[in-house]
Amino acid sequence: MIARASRGWRPYLLLSLLCLGLYLPGLASLPVTDRDEARFAQATRQMLETGDLIRIRFQDEARNKKPAGIYWLQAASVALFSGAESADIWPYRLPSMLGASLAVLLTFALGRHLVGAPAALLGAALLASSLTLVSEAHLAKTDAALLACVVAAQLALGEIYRRHRANAVAGWPWALLFWLALAGGSLIKGPVAPLLALLTALALVIADREWRWMRGLRPLWGMALFVLLLSPWLIAITKATGGAFISDSLTHDFAAKLFGAQEGHGAPPGAYLMLLAFAFWPGSLFLPAGFLRAWQERELPSQRFLLAWILPFWAALELVPTKLPHYLLPVYPALALLAAHALFNGLKRPLWLDGVTALLWAIAGLALAAVLVIAPVHFGHGLSAAAIVVAAIIVIAGGTLLRRFRREAAPGLAARAAILALLAFPPVMAYVAPTLDRLWLSRGAAALVRQYPPPPGVPIIAIGYNEPSLVFLLGTETKLLPASEAAGALTAAPGAEALVESRADDEFRGALARIGWTPRPLGRVAGIDYSNGRRMVLTLYAASR
Repeated sequence: MIARASRGWRPYLLLSLLCLGLYLPGLASLPVTDRDEARFAQATRQMLETGDLIRIRFQDEARNKKPAGIYWLQAASVALFSGAESADIWPYRLPSMLGASLAVLLTFALGRHLVGAPAALLGAALLASSLTLVSEAHLAKTDAALLACVVAAQLALGEIYRRHRANAVAGWPWALLFWLALAGGSLIKGPVAPLLALLTALALVIADREWRWMRGLRPLWGMALFVLLLSPWLIAITKATGGAFISDSLTHDFAAKLFGAQEGHGAPPGAYLMLLAFAFWPGSLFLPAGFLRAWQERELPSQRFLLAWILPFWAALELVPTKLPHYLLPVYPALALLAAHALFNGLKRPLWLDGVTALLWAIAGLALAAVLVIAPVHFGHGLSAAAIVVAAIIVIAGGTLLRRFRREAAPGLAARAAILALLAFPPVMAYVAPTLDRLWLSRGAAALVRQYPPPPGVPIIAIGYNEPSLVFLLGTETKLLPASEAAGALTAAPGAEALVESRADDEFRGALARIGWTPRPLGRVAGIDYSNGRRMVLTLYAASR
C-alpha cells in the first residue's frame, strides 16, 4: 500500500493534504505571539504603511537583525489577502505555512533518490508532523520559509554528490537550483543556509578524501549568481542605513549568539539532544534506530550524505551558547529520512537503546498530555473538554504505537505516528491554545480598547507593558512610554487613553496629579506576560481635570 502511494503524483497530493490538515487549523485563531512573531509582523506592516521595502523598523527603532526576504514574503501575502490596517495575523503566517509545506514536498523529492520513494514518503510525513515544524508553520517568522530553501539547496547538493558517486554527470540545472536556494535562504536568515551547505560539503570531502564532485556545483558562475542576487538589497540597505544594518546584524545579532547567551536563551552542550524527544515528537521514537542504521551503512553514498548533513551542523549548534529548539530544524529532513529508512529496512537494535528511546518518548508524550490538561485550568476557564480528548488520544494512541514499536519496527509505524500528530496538534492549535485567555494579555487589552475606543487618530499610550504584540494589535502609532512622560502625552490629546500596568499605577497617578488631572478607570484586564513570567493587571484610563 505504501509502495503504491509513493508512485507518481500520489505522494505529493498525500503530503499536501497532510500539511493542510496539520498547519491550517489555528492559523487564524491562534493569537499573535511574543516576541519574535509580533516584531516580524509589525515590521512588515510598517513596510506596507510607508512603502519602504528596504529598511526594517519596529516603530521608530531600526530592526537590523535579519535580511528583508521574510518581510517581503509577508508583505506580498498581506497585500494579496488583507491590508496593513488589519490586525489579523493569518496573512503574515501564510509564508511560513507554505514554506513548511514546500520543505516537506522537497524532502520527499530528495529522499526518493536516497532511500527510495516509499521510505521518502514516510520520512516526509514524519517531518511534516514533528512538533517543531507544526509550531513554526503557525508563526510569522523566518524558520519555516528558511527550511524550504535549505531542503532545496540540499536536494541539489545531494543529487550532484550522488550522481558523481554513480559515475554520472549532474546537469547545470542542479547547480542553478543550489545557488538560487542559497540566495533565497540568505535573504531570509543570513548565513544559515550557506553554512549548512558548506559544512555538508566539507564533511563529504573529508570523509571521501575526494573533492572533484564539487565541480558539479559550477562554483565560478554559481558564486557570481549568488552575489548578483544578494547585491541589490545589500547595497540598498547599506546606503539606507549608513552601513548600520551590516554592522548591527553581524555584531549585535549573529556574533552575540556565537559568543554568548543572547536574550537569556543559553544552554549547555547536549541540550538539543535532550530536547529532541519532545521537539521531533512523535517521530522522535524512530530517530535513534535511524541514526544507528545510518552509521552502520555510512559507506553508502545516501547514508553518508545524510550524516554529513546532520553531524557537523548539529555539533556546531551544540557549541554555540545561544540555543532555541527551532535552531536544529534545518537537519530535521535528514533525521526524518534516516528514521524512515530504518523502519523500512529493519535493524536489530540493542535492548538498552530501545528502552531509553521508549522512556524518553513516553515522557515527552505524557508531558504534552499533562500540559494540555493543566494549562486550561491555570490560564483558561477551567477544564477543557477538547484538551482532555486530545490528551486521551496522545496517551492511548501513543501507548499503542509504543507497544508496536517495541515488538517490531515496521514501516506502518511512521504512518501511525503521522496520524497521531494529525489527531493531536490541529485541535490544540485551533481550539485549546486560543482559549488560554490569561496568556493572551495583549489580546485582552486590545479587546478592552475596542470597548472604549479613543477618538480616531488618537493613539493608545501603554505604560509598564511593552510587548510587541500590543503594538501589532493596537497599531503602529501606539506609544510605549514611562509613567513620567505618559501623563503629559495623555493630557495633550483630547480623548486619549492609557493602558497602565499595576506596578506603574502609583507613579502614573502621581504624575497626573502634579499637573492637576485625575485618572478615570474604564476597565481592567489581568493575565501573564509569558515573555518574562510576570503576572500583570492592565487598567485602561481616561483623564479629566
